[in-house]
Amino acid sequence: MKNSINILILGGGIMQLPAIRIAKRKGWKVFLADADSKAPGIDIADEFVNVDLKDRDGMLKAARNIRIKNGLDGIFTAGTDFSTTVAWVAEKMNLPGIPYDVAAAATDKSRMRSVFKDNNVPSPAFLYVKKDDNLQKVTEVLDFPLVVKPVDNMGARGVRRVNNGYELKNAVDDAYKNSRSGKVIIESYITGPELSLDAIVYKGRITVCGIADRHICFPPYFVEMGHTMPSVMGRKYLKEAVDVFKRGVKAIGIDNGAAKGDIKISSGGAVVGEIAARLSGGYMSGWTFPYSSGIEVTEAALNIAAGLKPGNLKPVRSMVSAERAFISIPGKVKEIYGTEEARAVKGIQDLFMRISIGSIVRFPTNNVEKCGNVISLGADHDDAVNSAEAAVRKIFILLEPEDSRTESFLFPLKEQTFYLNTYAYRLERKNNRDAAANIKSFKFAEGRETDWNGTVNVVMLSEIEEERCCDWHGSGIQYILKKIPDIAGIRFISSFAAAEKNSFVLGSLFWKAFLKGGFQGGMYIIDTVKQLLKNRQSIRNYFNRVSL
Repeated sequence: MKNSINILILGGGIMQLPAIRIAKRKGWKVFLADADSKAPGIDIADEFVNVDLKDRDGMLKAARNIRIKNGLDGIFTAGTDFSTTVAWVAEKMNLPGIPYDVAAAATDKSRMRSVFKDNNVPSPAFLYVKKDDNLQKVTEVLDFPLVVKPVDNMGARGVRRVNNGYELKNAVDDAYKNSRSGKVIIESYITGPELSLDAIVYKGRITVCGIADRHICFPPYFVEMGHTMPSVMGRKYLKEAVDVFKRGVKAIGIDNGAAKGDIKISSGGAVVGEIAARLSGGYMSGWTFPYSSGIEVTEAALNIAAGLKPGNLKPVRSMVSAERAFISIPGKVKEIYGTEEARAVKGIQDLFMRISIGSIVRFPTNNVEKCGNVISLGADHDDAVNSAEAAVRKIFILLEPEDSRTESFLFPLKEQTFYLNTYAYRLERKNNRDAAANIKSFKFAEGRETDWNGTVNVVMLSEIEEERCCDWHGSGIQYILKKIPDIAGIRFISSFAAAEKNSFVLGSLFWKAFLKGGFQGGMYIIDTVKQLLKNRQSIRNYFNRVSL
């Protein structure tokens, strides 16, 4: 074996950091390729080449230059959708790896579905369409509900469930925008829980290294709000998932490298959602699996990419690791509270911030629009999950006031179907629902706007203490209503009559925004009202303008 290995790693983002660090720890020389000249992995790699991962010929040229000057033993990626670029370069340069056609079949979802169909691997019925195709043929072959996807993207970008022809047209248009090849696949929707699997494949032998439960939220989109490793699903279902996954890997032809699979457990058995010729992203292969098992699956994949044996793949410990995401309603980030408190939660191993002050944030419709993630480690399932969820609930993201993006979420128009149906809190008691909707929106207590004394009060719902609903982070309504006065400096009062003179009092305006957007919605209204008053602008004129 050579004393030194030279490896070209595609991607310098967070998901590739474990591979870079492991290769460096092994004493390898790391050449890093990325289109982003500020990628975080650049600082720890040995050399950087500024090449777009989509540019196969440009990457091949860069790899040949590296080999001429230094020698090159392998090319690798993890957590990107550019395994085709890896395979293209490896094949052209006779480096270890899978054939390009195999990588393409594991990337292009239409080719993947065709392979599964030809090899009797359970997967959804499907059609693929190109721009300007007549969608009538879809409804003649497939029954609703359906799932629309770009054939060549990852992170659930452009993926949506549809229930009728009108939704189908809109979803296809959106999927085209997220497809590099201009092709879209439409497939039957499969109900049931979803698993994520990672495997190492060496000389045709498939070793499944980890199985995680995926937590998918916010229909009609497919946003993963976290995963838990290992899965708590029953042994029978896990065996079915592994068997179907292995059949899919063999059908595609992945025989030397890594494979990642999303498997649905339907009423009729396990069904392949997708299989990729790489390790998973989403913090699974690089974080939760090593934490829970003690095995670096990334190291095994790197070894194979360099022409070596994978090494030990047998777990050396049995613990549980949970990853959970935190998100935001739309707007611009003003402040972020609680990150240190989140890191201090027992069992928390990592906190990844994907935003900062000034970032533009969106309510997620895919897996790249989340604000950050926490990862925990525990002795058992409850320990790990409770730690991760407790940490997420410590983080509070405040948005800039007077922002049309935030208002379009809090006060959506009828055509904004997704926003109309998305609420942080849904009150259970009728008296609370009636009061939140029907009490006065706001008023000044015995004064005029120009006489404002700097105080903002909020009329509390009389039976709010009976509510037990939680938001999308699992934060109970009582917890958040106690947090808002601490951060906003406001006071809850029993009625409009209880307000002090020259104070400003919020009623249904606060509750509509709070129930819709949770902590952020409530804080947004308070901050916007304060700013309008400070600037001597009319509250009523402003909120009439934003379609209250």
